Amino acid sequence: METRKVQVTGGSTYTVSLPKSWATENDVSAGTTVEFYPEDDALLLTPTSDTERQRGTLDVSDLEGERLTRAVMTMYVSGFDVIALEAGRITTDQRSAIRDATQGLVGVEVLEETTDSVVIQDLLDSSELSIVNAVSRMRLIANSMLADALRALIENDDDIARDVIDRDDDVDRLWLVVSRIFRATLRSPRAAEELGVSREDCFDYHSSARQLERVADHAAKIATLARKLEEIPGDVADALQALHDDAADVLEKSMDALFADDGAEANRLGHEALESVLEIDQHTRTIDDMLRDLEPVQAQSLGLIVDSLSRSADYGGNIAETALQKAAPRP
Repeated sequence: METRKVQVTGGSTYTVSLPKSWATENDVSAGTTVEFYPEDDALLLTPTSDTERQRGTLDVSDLEGERLTRAVMTMYVSGFDVIALEAGRITTDQRSAIRDATQGLVGVEVLEETTDSVVIQDLLDSSELSIVNAVSRMRLIANSMLADALRALIENDDDIARDVIDRDDDVDRLWLVVSRIFRATLRSPRAAEELGVSREDCFDYHSSARQLERVADHAAKIATLARKLEEIPGDVADALQALHDDAADVLEKSMDALFADDGAEANRLGHEALESVLEIDQHTRTIDDMLRDLEPVQAQSLGLIVDSLSRSADYGGNIAETALQKAAPRP
């Protein structure tokens, strides 16, 4: 850390010198324009950033299948707008993996293809992306997936179950969008200013989005199990529906707390959600006792469903804790 004394020039202008090592490393010299971003009692300074779209190049010669798909998604989350994937020769399997990756990303399309490269581009304007809207959308989809997964189980409806499984991809795409936006705010204070959301709040939204992504995964897991199970006893179905309703209530209260503008309301909802999680633990034990009377294979599958519903409530509790931290007074 280096310190500088603030000086006054011209009787009204405050000036401070920049560390030479920092200025040299960032190509700042006499006449360079820099940007200032106030954050509460802090003032962030950064060289004027290049507004051109960020381009990245990745050698995919040794990558294929899931590894290649993950590599493309990582480049996207890292903030590259144009991604050139290069190899001595792009194989058919590699092109298929790249297409799978682009289909798993919001606003990304293949720009050009040659024998030795594939270039993909993010067509969305970053200034139009909203982390709040993305998390809100994740909330709606994850909650509806959880409800429909239980309906598919109770009504023994494979079509609904398949639809729930398909919707998991929508949540995954939104999760990657949230991750991309969050990492952008870490790299540049300009990104946070354009969003109109502080970096602390972006962290809270990102953390909560992770919990919603896990809820969606468990909803897909329940739907997968529902496709394998036949009709279940009525009393067990009623108990599972009640458990789902309690878990969904935790999620709703925790998300309402996260988005609440009033600190008192956020605290009330957050604490209510956390208290409800404790009640759900007792509820799950009651259902586990009911399952002991069932055929072992069926009991095991239903036990996994109980666990997924319980974990979904726990994830709601994690969001509630984040909401309480977000609403707490800041130093």
